[in-house]
Amino acid sequence: MSIPDFQTIMRPLLEAISDGREHELKEPKRSLVDRFDITDDELRIKIPSQRAFLFDNRLGWANTYLKKAGFISSSRRGWLQITPEGLDFLKTHDGGIKVADLKKVERFKLFHKSSVHGDSGKPDVKALENEEKSPEEIMFAAFELIVDSLAAEVLSTVKACSPLFFEKLVLDLLLKMGYGGSRREAGTAIGRSGDGGVDGIINEDKLGLDSIYIQAKRWENTVPVKEIRDFAGSLLARKARKGVFITTSDFPKSAYEYVNSIEPRIILIDGEKMASLMIEHGIGVTTKEVFEIKGMDSDYFDEA
Repeated sequence: MSIPDFQTIMRPLLEAISDGREHELKEPKRSLVDRFDITDDELRIKIPSQRAFLFDNRLGWANTYLKKAGFISSSRRGWLQITPEGLDFLKTHDGGIKVADLKKVERFKLFHKSSVHGDSGKPDVKALENEEKSPEEIMFAAFELIVDSLAAEVLSTVKACSPLFFEKLVLDLLLKMGYGGSRREAGTAIGRSGDGGVDGIINEDKLGLDSIYIQAKRWENTVPVKEIRDFAGSLLARKARKGVFITTSDFPKSAYEYVNSIEPRIILIDGEKMASLMIEHGIGVTTKEVFEIKGMDSDYFDEA
């Protein structure tokens, strides 16, 4: 069984503590793990930021929402107890608990209104009302959507650039990734040969201990595997060990199979990967917004 969304967890969490006693969070967690038949491998799955485990994150949000509705109280960190209101809700409400159900509770209405509308009074997207993911997961999904859209825009723009500018772009990207030594040295190296299937040579590190041979091609159609074979042949003729083939299009499966079966080592970077690397290393893009997400500093309250 896959990991349940945080709304699906809410009722089982209330039921797990419905005896009215105070429970350490790890107790109902064990109960929920058994109830949903969650495997050890699934417990190790992390949220996109890699800063928390997915099940723990969803359990935490379920706990938070039930507390905001007044159904769970906590007298100390890491412990929880069902409230009379929570017990009454379990008795009078059949089926699972959704955010829409909590919105009927006056105490939760105040929380939801302030968190969704904010101080500006402007309504936010209604994702939290219908979405099964936690707010944190929704945020990361939106972030990935923005990045994917930007990558498509970046790649489209790169394809319209001149060959000379594309050469400069590749050089800027490799330098930002830590290759090539100084820009003057890298600029002299790349693009100087232009024959035999090699477009340029760049240092692997700032000391120039090894060289990487570069092939950079603006293509619209899939790169023929013959181009990769020619590039590999050029590297062998120079007794080179490493090469990078960068294109604005893509490679066929046979190209990846070929480079995995030969020496020297050749890395294939297609248009999508190139755009992703440009975004990651700040080439041709600029930061528009920065959002800082903060969490509770448990260590601060250890002596409370």
